[in-house]
Amino acid sequence: MPDNPTSVESPVLPLPDHRLLALTGKDALAFAQAQFMNDVTTLADGQWQWNGWLTPKGRVVALFALLRRDAETLWLLLPDHSPDVLAEGLKKYVFRSKVAMTPRPDLHASGVWDGASGADVREFRREGDDAISIDWPGARRLDITPARNADTPTDDAATMRWRDTDLRRGIPRLAESQSAQWTPQQLSLDRLRAYSVKKGCYPGQEIVARTHFLGQAKRGLVLLETATGANPGDEIDSGGRVIGQVIASAGRVVQAVLPLDAEGALQINNAPATRQEFTPT
Repeated sequence: MPDNPTSVESPVLPLPDHRLLALTGKDALAFAQAQFMNDVTTLADGQWQWNGWLTPKGRVVALFALLRRDAETLWLLLPDHSPDVLAEGLKKYVFRSKVAMTPRPDLHASGVWDGASGADVREFRREGDDAISIDWPGARRLDITPARNADTPTDDAATMRWRDTDLRRGIPRLAESQSAQWTPQQLSLDRLRAYSVKKGCYPGQEIVARTHFLGQAKRGLVLLETATGANPGDEIDSGGRVIGQVIASAGRVVQAVLPLDAEGALQINNAPATRQEFTPT
């Protein structure tokens, strides 16, 4: 299912599984820098990056797009993960920091297939006080607006196509069951430039840095296609031995974590699974 090659704008696609958490206050940037796995200090106003929050053991709790609106305001755009749950987890580490974490259910994400969009442009455009537009990987545009068109019908095929493109671009879509299970290296998040091994301490940083500098990553993200489809948590078999697990799916296209040296035929639920190439970002 290839990316849309045309520049003709498609109908708006609601993305209710993409939700927003706002970090505000004079210590918002410092708090994010201390807690999240990417280097927030590299961002200027109007720029964004892939980022995430890890467990102390270096497992990805949530992957998100972190947007810097100004020196005291960050937005976390969360595919799949609950902003309320993430806020409750982060509040345990606020201590005396002047930062507030506010889920924004009043803001809504939607997508548009837009061939004019850049492949991986890390800037966003303000369309109003609480509205922005982002060029999203895969010839797409993602908008965040206060208003939601209640008359927009659900389009399951379009939603699946959006998710399919995420997976082909190497964007993990982590279901709740996959939260806190995998390291950034196992999810191949270097592809998204989503973590830093040079910035100061953050939860899980020691594990991430040791894995990077000692070359100990033994598993990584793989794109597979199967005729029967699969679900997160399904096991991947090779030669009668379980060697990996499905972490995200979009119909017949799945992402899986496998040993980097895995060879031979693969099966998921007794059906053949064939390796595919990720689309370059």
